[in-house]
Amino acid sequence: MVNTRRSIRLRGYDYSTNGAYFVTICAHNRICLFGDVVNAEITLNDYGKIIGQVWCDLPNHYPEVELDASVIMPNHIHGIVVLHHDDVVGAGLKPAPTTADDRRRWSEVVRVLKV
Repeated sequence: MVNTRRSIRLRGYDYSTNGAYFVTICAHNRICLFGDVVNAEITLNDYGKIIGQVWCDLPNHYPEVELDASVIMPNHIHGIVVLHHDDVVGAGLKPAPTTADDRRRWSEVVRVLKV
């Protein structure tokens, strides 16, 4: 299958810099894995509840991450992640060799949710 999705990323922008980022993460093939909409409200299943717990736990693993609003839908999650690097040093869940000047890229946070 050829990926025909158009990137909405701003070319040349460093997405590891401090700021608020709106992220959307979709389930594989957009299958409704996380719950159902019943009477215009989301009802999360066990998988959806796990996604919610992992989302809420991110700042415990990444001190530079602050979470803002989020919503889990049947086949995707929307959320706002705020990055505050400010000399935070940490190893993350899957550390790579680093120097004192290196900072973890925030894409690791999204990768942890996707795994």
